[in-house]
Order: sequence, then structure tokens, then C-alpha cells
Amino acid sequence: MTKPLQDNIKTPPGPTEAYDINTNDDSFALLKQLYPQYGDIIRVKSKTRRSDSYLINNPEYIKHILLKNYQNYKKGVGFERVKMLLGNGIIVSDGEFWRKQRRMIQPAFSKSMIAAQVAMVQKCNLQQMDRWAALLGSQDSTEIDISYEASDLALDIVLRLLFSDDVDTLLEQAGENPFAFLTEDPTRDMKVVLKYRSLMSLLLELIRARRTTTKKYNDFVSVFVDARDKETGDAMTDKELLDEVMTMIVAGHETSAITLTWVWYFIAKYGDVDKAVQDELIRSGISGAPGFNDLEKLPYIKQVTEEALRMYPPVWLFTRKAIEDDHVGDYFIPAGADIFLSPYYLHRNTDYWDDVDEFRPQRFTAEEEKQRHKFCYLPFSAGPRRCIGDFFATAEMQIHIGLMAQEFRFELLDDKIPELETSINMRAKHPIMLKISKR
Repeated sequence: MTKPLQDNIKTPPGPTEAYDINTNDDSFALLKQLYPQYGDIIRVKSKTRRSDSYLINNPEYIKHILLKNYQNYKKGVGFERVKMLLGNGIIVSDGEFWRKQRRMIQPAFSKSMIAAQVAMVQKCNLQQMDRWAALLGSQDSTEIDISYEASDLALDIVLRLLFSDDVDTLLEQAGENPFAFLTEDPTRDMKVVLKYRSLMSLLLELIRARRTTTKKYNDFVSVFVDARDKETGDAMTDKELLDEVMTMIVAGHETSAITLTWVWYFIAKYGDVDKAVQDELIRSGISGAPGFNDLEKLPYIKQVTEEALRMYPPVWLFTRKAIEDDHVGDYFIPAGADIFLSPYYLHRNTDYWDDVDEFRPQRFTAEEEKQRHKFCYLPFSAGPRRCIGDFFATAEMQIHIGLMAQEFRFELLDDKIPELETSINMRAKHPIMLKISKR
């Protein structure tokens, strides 16, 4: 007789104390202690939850969970908090509903659609370039809060990506930007949830107007409105479309803003990185805002972005829950287990990365990437649930850096390593101030 699965498989090691793992500073510090002590798979007894937690920091194990046997894992703990803000968009939805929504949304993220949106991204960046030039005026240099500036730009881009010129109509009617609190208030507490949910009626009004207009739009909401389920022929309901729009605004804005902040921090900190960016721009022959076909001429800028994402991935911890019993490597994972994957600690796992605290964009040359396990770098997750907007986000950042680095030089005002804030997403705890000057 075959022994039960759990009799054939080992239980991962772990501490005797019980903890609840969450996206917060306490759990961030706890993981830093546990991985060196117990290794790449750790069982942590739960303090208040029904199931134990399993911390996974091995790329082959992660590949099993996110790709090989992904159907056995649904979204895990912590997503209830996100669902309060975003509804049932593709970040939090599961099962057949998630698959349906993903199929209907996918055309908005095709390369042809993204290529068509580049002009809008260029326009937003050129406007920001003019604002920075105006801030400088006749001065040799001035100070800017790059955290705020990156957030302001990313919010403008995602709103116009969704609603194109309707954003101007919205701002004119409202008299101010009703989404500005996403840039101005860095907290993500219940007050922000209530502020955001108060925008639902405004967004629904825009969505319903799109369903009846004869005007042609080339933006994401128009794609969502026109999308049909391939099996039933049904369109998204207002609530389904609203949830996806809310997801795009919050997730698409915040992760890009955080990454751009870190990119400028590292360019300002390291003169050799700044010089390499300048050398690439000179070689490329690009003048002004890079276009879609210019992106392949900017591989080093892409590598700088990828290395910033290795050092400080905005989503530093995400979760899955096992649906049925499974085994990962030699270890038994029971049904109901809470699985925690941390890109931040995976990106610093010395079994797969060397000099982990050094900023080295050359890690992401094609040759270096061939030598590395594909699942030891997860800034956008991996497998079927990989972030749908990863290509656009990378293109958006290449365009921004490619333009601004031609015009401006940045220097750090403080050499201290920024403190981290790890509630939900990873960001700098305090604004990062840079000195900006004309090239």
C-alpha cells in the first residue's frame, strides 16, 4: 500500500515561536532573521490564523508554485485588504472569473496598443520636463522631491492611458484633480480607502458615457468597453469594468512611481551609472523623448531599471494559499497552507546573486541573464499571474529616463541610505530629495 503523501515528505524547518506574517515592518525584519537561520523553505506556526505559513525563497520551488502547479494555488492572505480598495480586479480575482477578465483585458496590453500609446507617454514627460525647467528658471540648480515628482507623473500617465482626453474634461469639471491624494498622501490606511471609494460614482459616470458615445477613443477603457467574453459574447458589467479601472489606477501608478524614484536615486548616487546612461544616449542618436522604436537602442537604461527593481521591488511580499496537499522539493505543503514569496529577499539570496547590496546594472545583460535561473528575479511575479502591464511599465520608464537624462543632472543631497517603508508596497519612508541642474 502506498503511504500517504505527508508520510513520504519532510516538514520544513522553522522557529518554535508563532508569528503572523504580513506586509509590514515587523514581518520584513522577521524574514531577514529567518532566511539565514533556516534556509529557503521555512514553516512558521501561525499565531492567530487557521493555517501555518511557509516562506519560500528557492527559485525552483517558486517555479513549481507559480508555474508548474499554479492551479493548486489561489490568492492568499493580505489580498482581502487590497480587495477593499480595488474590488475584484485581476490582481485579487481567482479561478475562471480571473481567466475571463484576463482574456478580455489582454488586448489593451498588446505591443501594438502600447506602441499607439507612446505619444501620450511622450507628451506627459515633455510637460514634466517643462515644469522642471521652469522650477530651475535662471538658477544653476534647485531641489526637488523626486518621490512626489515620480508619483505625479505616473498618475498623469495612467489616467490618460485609461481615459485619454476625458481626463482634461474631468479636471475642468472638478476644478482640481480628484485623484491627487494618491500622490499627496503616502499612507494607505482606511482613510485613503474611503477617499478612493468615493471616486466610484465619478468613474462609473465616465464608463457609462463611453458605452453610449459615438466618439472614437484609443485608450484602455475603450478596449475594456468593447471586449467580449469569447464563450458567452457578454461585455463586462459596469462593476467588473470599474474594478479593473480602479486596479489599473492604483497598481499601475504606485509601482511605476516607486521604481522611478529608486532609478533616479541610483543614477544620482553613482557617477559611473550616470555616465553610462549619457554614453548610451549619445550612441543612440536620440533627441527628445524616445519613441517606441527607440526602446531597443536603450538597453542600458532598461538594465538600470531592472537593477533598481532587483534592489527595491515595490511588491516585496506576496501570497498564495494551497488548495490541495502538495509537495515542493522534498517538503510537504498541506492544503490551506499560506505561502509567502518575497522578491526582496529572493533578489538578495546569495546562492543565486553575488554582491547583493551593490547596484550593478550589468547583471541584466543578455549574457548574464542566460546564466541565471529565470525564477530568481520576480519584480512582476511569474507564470500565468505575471503582471499584465510589465512590458508597458518598462517602456514607460525607458522613455522617461531617456528624455530627462538628456536635459538634467541629478545629485544626492544626503548620502544616508533611505529608510524603508514596507506597509503594502516597499517605498522610501521619507521623501528623497535631489539637486537638479541643467546639462
